[in-house]
Amino acid sequence: MKENKLVNFFIYLFLIVFTLGTLYPVVNILSISLRPGDKLLSTSLEIIPDNATFKSYIELFTGRDFLLWVWNSTFISLVVTFTGVVLASTAGYALSRFKFVGKQLSMTGIITTQMFPATMLLLPMYIMLIELGLLNSYLGIIIIYTSTALPFCVWQMKGYYDTIPFSLEEAARIDGCSRFQAFYKIILPLAAPALVITALFSFMAAWSEYIVAAQILQDTKLYTLPLGLKSFQSNLTTEWGLYAAASLIVSIPVVVLFTVLSKWLVSGLTLGSVKG
Repeated sequence: MKENKLVNFFIYLFLIVFTLGTLYPVVNILSISLRPGDKLLSTSLEIIPDNATFKSYIELFTGRDFLLWVWNSTFISLVVTFTGVVLASTAGYALSRFKFVGKQLSMTGIITTQMFPATMLLLPMYIMLIELGLLNSYLGIIIIYTSTALPFCVWQMKGYYDTIPFSLEEAARIDGCSRFQAFYKIILPLAAPALVITALFSFMAAWSEYIVAAQILQDTKLYTLPLGLKSFQSNLTTEWGLYAAASLIVSIPVVVLFTVLSKWLVSGLTLGSVKG
């Protein structure tokens, strides 16, 4: 009994220390955003510094193009999310339920692409966008984000569909449903956890990406949030107050998404990973 209490004590102690270590950067960024001027470092341990001010937040919304960056990132991320869910749900279903020439080769190609980072594909995609006249455009960046997110999403959806008994579709077909009706009335509702993972992964692939956007988007009116935050940094100085304030605001949608979708995350990841 005492051993169990001792083990529980160390477990809780570890969790507390780990949680404090995780929260420290967030608290530090909050403190920086409230400091007068652009002070990055301080000897004070106060979370709310002396002479705290919301000047950085006010400047962010009134004196900078922050709302434009939010709109650009939101629009691009939502389109990528919608496109990723539609294409991954249908492609994963085809790989799970149909037999066709090149199926195994397609699956091998999908899983192989996960071995390479998106930056390796940047040059050929850059040339492709130039040839198509889509460089420095919404459509161009959406195509790249969607194509880099799809391999994982398709494989995830395929694995989840494999866990759904085919007999459910057969029963729906006997009751008079077409294959498409059986797909969206029976299979898609059952695959909700995997769809959530696909949507979340697609959204994150577009919301926080910087390297590809920095090469594709040159017009400041098309800047996404990562590019906008980078503009606070120059060769001679960095506006740390604005940087910190914007970083906190940018993280809010992600935290909200993970909180709202948390109940689907575990089942969506685990069930979709045991079949292949």
